[in-house]
Amino acid sequence: MRLLLVEDDAKIASFVIKGFKAEGFAVDHATDGLSGLEMALSETYDVMIVDLMLPVMDGLELIRRIRREGLRTPVIILSAKDRVEDRVKGLQSGSDDYLVKPFAFSELLARVQALIRRATGVAESQRLQVADLVLDLATHKVTRNGVRIELQPLEFSLLEYLMRNAGRVVSRSMIMEHVWNYNFDPQTNVVEARICRLRDKIDRGFDKKLIHTVRAVGYRLEADE
Repeated sequence: MRLLLVEDDAKIASFVIKGFKAEGFAVDHATDGLSGLEMALSETYDVMIVDLMLPVMDGLELIRRIRREGLRTPVIILSAKDRVEDRVKGLQSGSDDYLVKPFAFSELLARVQALIRRATGVAESQRLQVADLVLDLATHKVTRNGVRIELQPLEFSLLEYLMRNAGRVVSRSMIMEHVWNYNFDPQTNVVEARICRLRDKIDRGFDKKLIHTVRAVGYRLEADE
């Protein structure tokens, strides 16, 4: 999952970035509203976290602008403003949620995950399942046919992205953007290498293969080939 944080407080930004990276998110960071707007309109994000009191352009204007451009990316506001009218104004600007500072990271994470599930149409269950492959978002456990599969954090994020897009072909550039947070370099083979390692853990020893290569296009996770 790829997240855009628009926050000018360096301490809060560091805290949020560290937390989401530990959860397997790719995180981009803007320190003012205008930079946040430019990044939101030029890149693809699964969710945005926006402070209200930003330099250059405030958070409310940033949200209004992306909505006027037709961008439907889920947005959660972080703000020290805790009055009811401030929350109402934030939600009316086009945000999807509002969290008052100071906050617990666990609550912010839970709210972000709920927004992503809502936006992607994934049920509120903490489990993703394709055939006999199950990924538990709450415990970070992965099993296939009841057998526990140990994955590194990056492998877990890669599998989660594939499972959220089950049945669809995802390109190498899409994977790089949403899992690694790198601009795609066509010369690198990092995606192929990681897919190979993930396939070895997910498909080895099973008759039915789930991770499929779509030649010259990308990859698809699907029960039936």
